[in-house]
Amino acid sequence: MGRQRTVRLVRGERIEVVFVLGTQLNIEISGTAPSEAEWFSMRHSANIGAKINKADVAKPKVVNGEKLWPLERDTVIEVRMDSPSTETNDEKVSVVYYGPGTDAPIDKAGVYLTAIEVSLDVDADRDGVVEKNNPHKASWTWGSDGNGAILLVNCDKDSILSRLVDGGDENVYSKEDLQDMSMMLLRIRGPEKLPTSYNLLLHISPSDSDKLGVFHSQNKQYTYVMGKKKLHYKIRYTGTSEHEFFVEGLCFPDKGFSGLLTINVSLLESMPEEIPETPIFTDTVVFRVTPLIITPYTLEPIEVYVCSVKDNYLFLKQIKSLVSEANYKITICFEYVNREDRWMQDEMEFGYIEAPHKGFPVVLDSPKVGEIKDFPVRELLGPDFGYVTKVALSSEVTTLDSFGNLEVSPPVTVNGKEYPLGRIIIGSSFPTSTRRRMTKVVRDFIHAQEVQAPFELYTDWLLVGHVDEFLTFIPAPDRKGFRLLLASPIACYKVLQKQKSLGHGDVTMFQGLEVKWLTINKVLSTDSLQQENNYVQHCIDWNRDILKEQLGLTEDDIIDIPALFRLDKSGKALAFFPSMVNMVVLGTDLGIPKPYGPIIEETCCLEGYMTSMLKPLGLKCTFIDDVVSYHRKLGEVHCGTNVRRKPFTYKWWNMVP
Repeated sequence: MGRQRTVRLVRGERIEVVFVLGTQLNIEISGTAPSEAEWFSMRHSANIGAKINKADVAKPKVVNGEKLWPLERDTVIEVRMDSPSTETNDEKVSVVYYGPGTDAPIDKAGVYLTAIEVSLDVDADRDGVVEKNNPHKASWTWGSDGNGAILLVNCDKDSILSRLVDGGDENVYSKEDLQDMSMMLLRIRGPEKLPTSYNLLLHISPSDSDKLGVFHSQNKQYTYVMGKKKLHYKIRYTGTSEHEFFVEGLCFPDKGFSGLLTINVSLLESMPEEIPETPIFTDTVVFRVTPLIITPYTLEPIEVYVCSVKDNYLFLKQIKSLVSEANYKITICFEYVNREDRWMQDEMEFGYIEAPHKGFPVVLDSPKVGEIKDFPVRELLGPDFGYVTKVALSSEVTTLDSFGNLEVSPPVTVNGKEYPLGRIIIGSSFPTSTRRRMTKVVRDFIHAQEVQAPFELYTDWLLVGHVDEFLTFIPAPDRKGFRLLLASPIACYKVLQKQKSLGHGDVTMFQGLEVKWLTINKVLSTDSLQQENNYVQHCIDWNRDILKEQLGLTEDDIIDIPALFRLDKSGKALAFFPSMVNMVVLGTDLGIPKPYGPIIEETCCLEGYMTSMLKPLGLKCTFIDDVVSYHRKLGEVHCGTNVRRKPFTYKWWNMVP
């Protein structure tokens, strides 16, 4: 509702009007004036600011010491007030009408005014404190100079009484639950009584009702007053008071929902019986629901997650040692929960949500229905640990819906455009293909978060089809603060060719494994393997160009990691030996799949090459044997682990998507 309101005088009477501070009252004086009236005079109380709308062009005259103004059809008196009334009808505006002769008044009218202040307030300046009547509270803008309140999605579980997550429950079970909400205050100043009965009505639109919940705090009780099936809540005007509300978000931005939510309060004037109340003033606040932010590998780890299954004892022992030496926490998902599903990375993705007053981690559960599906809800969801999932039709779900196929880059700048929270990367099919693709509900959800600008790579050439099979990011002390590692058959052939030239062509790969050992000469002379890897290199190069364009990278930002692939009967690629890019990144400690390359002078030449490339960046390489428990099951170290990391220090609302 606009900040101007018009009232019409009643000839021979003084009407009673409630004035809301911050608005302008326009008193229309010509409509009820006597037909013979041509002039008028105006007087008002000292606390009122009043002026004639045409004072700058009208030509008044003075008669008997009284200034008279010409009466025209569109003449109004513009009234403003700066402070609330202490009593009912304590301010007034009077109008006297005069005829052509202007010797004596022919009629009069007036307005008694009672000023009140009504302000619906939120933390619109994003400093964690609810300020009073911020002029920008009814809009939402991005950027460090932006304004607009922020709403957490109440997707954790602070109470065992909650059904799944706290959001959407019509009860508040703890103060911790309140802390996941944003405070909203309704502040009122004015006399105890108004000339007639008035009510205040909080209201939301039907389209917003399933996306938020509002609780009214009264006497340490929290009453659910708006949200699902409740579009409005009435409060009777009783004079100066302050009403405390808590607002929770119920869902993340998604297709068809930008994340913006509006709450209004209207002052309603009671009318005679059976006539609806009339709104005379509306105040509005706008919230934006916080997006889910996925964390890249360059952020500091907090906790590592891994499964314990029947055949991964050695792998688990190595991971536990790595995590312990790196001084991070580890959580093991045991068989009674994982039911022999070892693919911790594919089941879930870690992120977080944040508002100025609070933030907490959130796990995004994959639509992939594996045996480990209960772990995110059973073991992670809890106080200050949120949960969200996207459900797809089972017929739509493919291996590309596992979250080994969802990665996020470190922060980048591309052609002057900053991405301070990085960019999400997902694998898809070739641009002209209609084959496997991440399900639409997940893609829509990821795009709707806005702050990490997703783009797609071509991964359908892989049997499993995940981006983590051929790329990863590692921290670096220089340049952009990271390097992109890409699997590279060319790099592998160069390493092997060099060893052959040094006289090591008869040295074998896969020593110690119960597989056929292959010499360097055999690998280099197998034409079919060479042809298959030429194809794979073309696929990776296609993605290399996309990554350079979408992330603003140069060749100096990329390190090629030796890798070989083979094609199955369907023409899809899988790793020929454990793919070293499929690693777990724990700060400067890297857990890398042991490649079982040729041993030369007691060192695997592939491990030696990897170490020589990464050690100058201050990184420590630990090679983990995953052949039996992961590689032969079409995965590696990264596929079998997951890492929760610290959030960005950068605040998402300061960016401009």
